[in-house]
Amino acid sequence: MTTKNALVTGGTRGIGRAIAIDLAKKGYNVAINYVRSRSAAKEVVEEMESYGVKAAAIRANVGDREKIAELFAAYDEHFDGLDIFINNAASGVLRPAMELEEKHWDWTMDINAKALLFCAQEASRRMKEGGHIVSISSLGSIRYLENYTTVGVSKAALEALTRYLAVELSVQNIKVNAVSGGAVDTEALTHFPNRDELLADAKENTPAGRMVQPEDLVGAVSFLLSPSADMIRGQTIIVDGGRSLLV
Repeated sequence: MTTKNALVTGGTRGIGRAIAIDLAKKGYNVAINYVRSRSAAKEVVEEMESYGVKAAAIRANVGDREKIAELFAAYDEHFDGLDIFINNAASGVLRPAMELEEKHWDWTMDINAKALLFCAQEASRRMKEGGHIVSISSLGSIRYLENYTTVGVSKAALEALTRYLAVELSVQNIKVNAVSGGAVDTEALTHFPNRDELLADAKENTPAGRMVQPEDLVGAVSFLLSPSADMIRGQTIIVDGGRSLLV
């Protein structure tokens, strides 16, 4: 294929890293965004470069509007134009609703929901010949999960925004969708106070007979980026092995 460019936020670990590596394997030049670990970002860049593509890591907090502008300005120093934007970076305060403070709410909503709006504005300006925007959501957007109030609500907002962006950006031939996963045993899950219960539930109650793996979400994202999914717009594809079908 003609070499194309992609940007993946939160691309140093877990699902974001898996998506970034997969894109590099497919021949895309890939920039990843990170906040904390420069060494982890360097490792991902080196692995992507091993597939013969151009890769870059850019440090920026996507919960900050000004930092988003700086992220895309730095991206422009490495690549000309953008074809794929993967909105994966996420954070959140994991507490019961009655224990939440305003700063917890603002922090989570800024990174998980507001970031999509302003990143999409920046990304769409660089998608001169159309493109794809895919966000990573979670089942907490549609069902109750313990300690997940801020994240669940922010992901619900992300999915609603996905629908609005899909309509407004279709005139530019930009396809906007989301992928929502069941419990995946990544580093992010280590921060959940009820991690063991979530993993036990996924192992015991997933109709598919196994837990969701990062590769399952990568496959769904890859499909949405393919010509076969051209008429899928504004949708959230649930990849959970059927777990959300049960009480």
